[in-house]
Amino acid sequence: MKECYACQKGIQLDITWSNFLLPPVERFLCEECEEKLELIGEGICEKCGRKMEAGDLCSDCVTWDKDVTYGKVLSKNRAVFTYTPFMQELVAMWKFRGDYQMIEVFRPSIEKVFRRHFPKGKAKIVPIPLTEERLYERAFNQAEAIAQLLELPIENALARKAASSEKQSKKTRKERIQSENPFILTKSLNSPVILVDDIYTTGMTIHHAAKLLKDDGCSQVDSFTLIR
Repeated sequence: MKECYACQKGIQLDITWSNFLLPPVERFLCEECEEKLELIGEGICEKCGRKMEAGDLCSDCVTWDKDVTYGKVLSKNRAVFTYTPFMQELVAMWKFRGDYQMIEVFRPSIEKVFRRHFPKGKAKIVPIPLTEERLYERAFNQAEAIAQLLELPIENALARKAASSEKQSKKTRKERIQSENPFILTKSLNSPVILVDDIYTTGMTIHHAAKLLKDDGCSQVDSFTLIR
């Protein structure tokens, strides 16, 4: 019996005429854990994709739009899941314990949500890079894992400068916004771009990357993240 990736309980496959006659759909979470995943539906901030009950823009995006440096560099972000405590546990398993196969838990939702928000076009996918140190620690780049599920060409057009002694997750919003751009451009694309990352929190990482690409001539920069 296969074990659930999250809780390690056995996954019981319900036998129906459909999966008796056809190959069963492979499952990576038990039913109880699958129910804990919170997909982001239709009620969202039109800019960053955050789940909202009412209104066009969330307070974060109202602030971004007023920023003279970064206000217009990102067209929109769309995300798949809300960042719940359960999702935080899954991401920790995926990112910090080197469990690459965890991407299979998210694959069906990633592919479905991406197709809904980004119909096929001329855009190129640019994954948010890790530093060499972070890549060595984690063994893979989670943004690239997501990008490889999307049916558009991938361009590794950004590189990240050496990591500072303090992680972004430990900084306040003000400290992140005032920090130096951590990326450098490694190639010119001159095309629409969709940045890909695992989590959109304050949006600073995405806006830093988007500014470099816009300043270099990309006509439109959107982003797609697993979590908002």
